[in-house]
Amino acid sequence: MSRAAVLLIDGFEETEAVTIIDVLRRADVKVDVLGVEKKRVVGAHHLALEADALLADHAGDRYQLVVLPGGMPGAARLRDHDGVQAFLKAHSAAGRIVAAICAAPIALAKAGLLKGKRATCYPGFEEQLGGADVQRSTAVVKDGNVITSRAPGTAMAFSLALVEELCDQGTATELAASMLVG
Repeated sequence: MSRAAVLLIDGFEETEAVTIIDVLRRADVKVDVLGVEKKRVVGAHHLALEADALLADHAGDRYQLVVLPGGMPGAARLRDHDGVQAFLKAHSAAGRIVAAICAAPIALAKAGLLKGKRATCYPGFEEQLGGADVQRSTAVVKDGNVITSRAPGTAMAFSLALVEELCDQGTATELAASMLVG
């Protein structure tokens, strides 16, 4: 069974986080929702979620996928958190998938994971993508072990792309059909 870690910090984008967690779990991916600083995490629009565990308790674990929901100020807080940066660098160095949506690709950029790679983000954050080849009109961009997406409105496409990467295209297609995704 594939394992994924979704990192949450206060100020995360709720639509993105819940969609990612839900879609991955529907695909039978073992998802650990990790609170970066605490287990009760409050989103940008004041929706509180309870993380399964703390990042510090899983810092040495290696997942097939690490995902960062966006939202502000959450994305900036992920970018500036030393533990998150170390976790991202370790996973990327091991060839694991690192993924971020909305403004959260700025955290990947700070870790040095976007230089020379195609990536996308929420409009207005392009200059913070650390040497990425910015794709402005694509909802989901995959380049090597990095997957990025643009906004809450692309969260479903992003989540299904993660399922395709971790499982296979058939699983992603069946899941999209069962959820009536156009």
